[in-house]
Amino acid sequence: QVRLVESGGGLVQPGGSLRLSCAASGSIFRLYRMGWYRQAPGKQRELVAFITSGGTTNYADSVKGRFTISRDNAKNTVYLQMNSLIPEDMAVYYCNGYVSDYVNYWGQGTQVTVSS
Repeated sequence: QVRLVESGGGLVQPGGSLRLSCAASGSIFRLYRMGWYRQAPGKQRELVAFITSGGTTNYADSVKGRFTISRDNAKNTVYLQMNSLIPEDMAVYYCNGYVSDYVNYWGQGTQVTVSS
């Protein structure tokens, strides 16, 4: 089992920044990659970014150039630095731990609100 605990969400004005953190514990050696998904009201959950155990990153087109995913292996923590936030970024953000298409772990979610 893998446990994922997110933190760092909150309210920010358009153009502002937030950093989300996801601390992993348990059988983390099983994880091929970790990432962030988000779900806005009335919309499907969508991939924001992921980083593999080898350090390869991937981003949704909508966040490229604004968001940066990184990991601290010593702390078993993945970060999502979000800059130049826009109202369309407002959603619940979920940390994901991917083992395979059949095995995924999820955090509880953290709300990001972008509003003036």
